[in-house]
Amino acid sequence: MAKLVSKVYGDALFETAMEKELVDTLYEETSALLPILQDNPELFSVLGNPQIVKEEKVTLLHQVFSGKIAEELMGFLSIIVEKDRQNEMISILEYFIQRVKEFKKIGAAYVTSAVELGAEQKAALEKRLLETTGYVQFEMHYDVDASLLGGMVIRIGDRVVDSSIKTRLYELKKELSALQLA
Repeated sequence: MAKLVSKVYGDALFETAMEKELVDTLYEETSALLPILQDNPELFSVLGNPQIVKEEKVTLLHQVFSGKIAEELMGFLSIIVEKDRQNEMISILEYFIQRVKEFKKIGAAYVTSAVELGAEQKAALEKRLLETTGYVQFEMHYDVDASLLGGMVIRIGDRVVDSSIKTRLYELKKELSALQLA
């Protein structure tokens, strides 16, 4: 249910952003707003308190965010509270951010290597990923796992490219085991 709510509301915000040509502005603002909301559970306890009337909750939102975010986003947050969807506010904004990234063709690549990659290697890898995918930009996330022994594992969405020595050794072991049984 929460996934459906975040999709419906996130799509509504995306459509508004498209209509009013505010995609970049609302993307930047929601990207900045999201960590603020995630780091302040007290705000959600107040917004979710059934003893506080909706008008007071909306007034609180205006006091906190008015003048700091676009009127469209302020109005959107007010609607979320008025419709008692404040518990899904974070997932709604996360969905919107993801939707904008898809629209702008911004991908997220998770790279795990056996050793720390240098700046040149990272730049070459990102360039190669841009050439071989439909994305125009990547958010690169790097991690080191010495157990890979060499090579790297790259995950983009649900696609995984595993060129690690650890995996190659495992596959070789499986092939050799199959030969011995035959």
